[in-house]
Amino acid sequence: MQLTRSAALAAIALSATSALAQPEPIVLKLAHSLPPVSAAHTRFIVPWCERIEAESNKRMTCQIYPAMSLGGAPAQLLQQARDGISDITWTLPGWTPGRFPVSEVFELPFFTTDREASSRALWDFVSQDATSEFADVKPIATWVTGPYVFHFRDKEVHTLDDLKGLKVRAPSRLGNKMLAALGVTPVGMPVPQMPEALSKGVIGGALVPWEVVPPTKTHELTRFHAEAAGERTMLASTMIFVMNRKKYDSLPPDLKKVIDDNSGRDTSAWISAQFAPADVAAREMTVARGNAVYAISPDEMKKWDAATRVVTEQWIHEVPDGQRHYDAAAALVARYSKQ
Repeated sequence: MQLTRSAALAAIALSATSALAQPEPIVLKLAHSLPPVSAAHTRFIVPWCERIEAESNKRMTCQIYPAMSLGGAPAQLLQQARDGISDITWTLPGWTPGRFPVSEVFELPFFTTDREASSRALWDFVSQDATSEFADVKPIATWVTGPYVFHFRDKEVHTLDDLKGLKVRAPSRLGNKMLAALGVTPVGMPVPQMPEALSKGVIGGALVPWEVVPPTKTHELTRFHAEAAGERTMLASTMIFVMNRKKYDSLPPDLKKVIDDNSGRDTSAWISAQFAPADVAAREMTVARGNAVYAISPDEMKKWDAATRVVTEQWIHEVPDGQRHYDAAAALVARYSKQ
């Protein structure tokens, strides 16, 4: 009996020692700007975190902070990741004008095609031509949004003349330039500020992809929704999922591998694809509400394309080696779009 009791006590002691020896899980603070009901949160951020936890055997977990719950404004998300306030963030480069002058090429009017193909192209382009723009963060994924759609409060727009003088929310620096070239008065603002601006009539419309509509209640604040027809996307924004470089460097090699295995070209394409069902659902929700959803005719879109070419010409002229960067990005989009 004494031996049995001693063995039991030894086993308990060993178990306690083993438990104490187990390191606490590494908790990654992950911040973004949209509510937890958004497609970004539910369809890619939560599943990505679940992969990280599973593949690390629960040695890494995410603590997600949606809707700017770590404080600050959406435009500060990138800096928060650089400063270590968050460990990982999802944000739009367009919210920090001037920080991504080269990879901004993917935000030119009528430049991107299929979202997954263009997202693969963007990852390759960043890896080859724009590494300096990500020098102090670890890129996890880079992708393009689905096509942007015009959402108007009170006016049904079909032609360039219909656009004249309207105040419309723009998503980025090049989005502002595109709208100005179309005769629109652009009003730049992050998505979270858009609903109030629409409800108060500060803007007469907004330019956002479909998936943004439900969480911002854009379908309740607007009545007319104009889609652009054609193989080329009238406008898309780039999005980035990045990690604080020091946090990444502090991880042991096997946990770095978990992050690396869930980063890159394929991850970028996977994330971009997660927004497609949300686009479809948001469009169906808007139609069911009785709003007018329609396409700008292909012939009219040719006029819009021609009117916005000045934006591309200016970008090529302003950015060092602009023509070379443009040609490299365009070749990658063409390459992946053919696959």
